[in-house]
Amino acid sequence: QVQLVESGGGLVQPGGSLRLSCAASGSSFSFNAMGWYRQAPGKERELVARITSDGSQNYADSVKGRFTISRDNAKNTVYLQMNSLKPEDTAVYYCRGSYYTRQILYYWGQGTQVTVSS
Repeated sequence: QVQLVESGGGLVQPGGSLRLSCAASGSSFSFNAMGWYRQAPGKERELVARITSDGSQNYADSVKGRFTISRDNAKNTVYLQMNSLKPEDTAVYYCRGSYYTRQILYYWGQGTQVTVSS
């Protein structure tokens, strides 16, 4: 059974930094793409950053220049370095892995809370 487990969330002051990690286990394959999504109270889940197995990245406009996504393919792990955090970054952050076969299979983590507040 494939599982994605996030870690690294917490409470941080505005301007601070956090590093999220998402480790995949139970899979015999490497994800074609891995990404971070977030959902704030009363809002829809949105893409934060995504990285493919060849390293191609894309970011939400709201985090460009502040967040950096990276991955370790050997460990099937993805990271999100978040700098210059703002209160509006407060949300539950979810990791998602995508595996391409004849269809696209998506796997989600359980989420980790990030709260930016003074």
